[in-house]
Amino acid sequence: LFISYFHLVMEVIGSRRRSSLSFAENSVSTFPLYREAPELEVRLEDFELYAVDRLRVLKGISDGLSRGKKPNEMEDLVKQLWKANMKHPDETQVVNKDIISHFVLRLVYCRDEELRRWFLSMEASLFRYRFLLETPDVQRSLLLEFDLPYKAVSNAEYESLKDKLNQVIRSTGQSISSVDSIYYKVPFEQVPDLVGNRRVFILKGLAYVAMNQVVSLLVTEYRSNLSKALVLTNRKWIAMIKEQEKDRLTPIVEALSTSYLGPDYNQPNDHTELSLVDIDKVAKRSFPLCMRHLFDKLRDDHHLKHGGRLQLNLFLKGAGLKLDDALEFWKSEFSKKVGAERFDKEYAYAIRHGYGKEGKRTDYTPYSCQKIICSTPGVGEHHGCPYRQFGEENLRVALCSMGVGNRALEEVIGKVRNRHYQLACTLTFEAIHGASCDEGINHPNQYYSDSKKISESR
Repeated sequence: LFISYFHLVMEVIGSRRRSSLSFAENSVSTFPLYREAPELEVRLEDFELYAVDRLRVLKGISDGLSRGKKPNEMEDLVKQLWKANMKHPDETQVVNKDIISHFVLRLVYCRDEELRRWFLSMEASLFRYRFLLETPDVQRSLLLEFDLPYKAVSNAEYESLKDKLNQVIRSTGQSISSVDSIYYKVPFEQVPDLVGNRRVFILKGLAYVAMNQVVSLLVTEYRSNLSKALVLTNRKWIAMIKEQEKDRLTPIVEALSTSYLGPDYNQPNDHTELSLVDIDKVAKRSFPLCMRHLFDKLRDDHHLKHGGRLQLNLFLKGAGLKLDDALEFWKSEFSKKVGAERFDKEYAYAIRHGYGKEGKRTDYTPYSCQKIICSTPGVGEHHGCPYRQFGEENLRVALCSMGVGNRALEEVIGKVRNRHYQLACTLTFEAIHGASCDEGINHPNQYYSDSKKISESR
């Protein structure tokens, strides 16, 4: 099945002009600036696959930045992420994959302000580090391609300011000999990152940007262009494409922003067998906060509403709790409040359904962190992500009860304030287990499985 990018993306993005070139037949720069959507056809499965591969890169960048990685570490990370995810069996299609994946994710992330903000930030970071990884010749050609309205500082002006410019260089820990003597004068608001980090000399409202700092200027321009394009994309998406493609592309586009990119944990492995005999002990030791909260509420209230039952039941299934044990577990709790007969009539079916034994017999997958974070529990409901839903004081109490120490607690709270909920969970895991989790926590069953492995190894 093929979809035409001309009809889909060219109309959606609202490009300034239509290209008569086919990217499949003509050579293009290996570092596209995504100013025009390509006029080519792409298979529907590639439409989604390319987007997922690029999403792995952007989410890896997000995690690296959230963890406070240094610029040189980010360069290495981006290089590894790009090499691992953006390759193609056909070398001639690598650039096409780059371009297609970018425009597909524009559709995915144009749909509300929060999505646009995240995508804009990650794509700008990707541009920055890809630029820095390029050769000087490619960097200069890209600078020309942006056609920025700034002129290089004259030799006479450079000589008059040389001492002050060199003073800035020394203050940043660089060698004067390693910095090109070519400078550009730009309004200081065009390079906020350089100004904020005191890495640029400012005189009369103008920042003197060295050639090796010009990436900051390009990132500002790139980000501005992309921001405008996302707004236009959103208008076209709402006005035309969403309804036209409701049976084909719309479900894919709407699902991609919350897609989980790791294992589905549908089938438990050797480290995740769970029995009723030790479920309370294991819950206290190895359940992530979201599942431990549901588990404790179930034990205390002998009841959970539908969202909580579904979230916890699928987690327990992925953790290795067999269906018969699951029925016994839920019945033992619910019968204390609603009675065994009512449980059999009103609740047992849903438990079996989650295990794929009723209805369409779909073998449902445990919820990922992203899906849980995006859920919005109502009054009296306890599902969702505690890092997002709890007030700060309640979160502190919950984390202390899990054994998170004071220093780690402040780090976790700091990540929560910046809405890095998965990283907050990762830091919780590391604090409790005394072990690093470099890949980050992306799924409650991943947390459980990794916790069990550490406990068993000790």
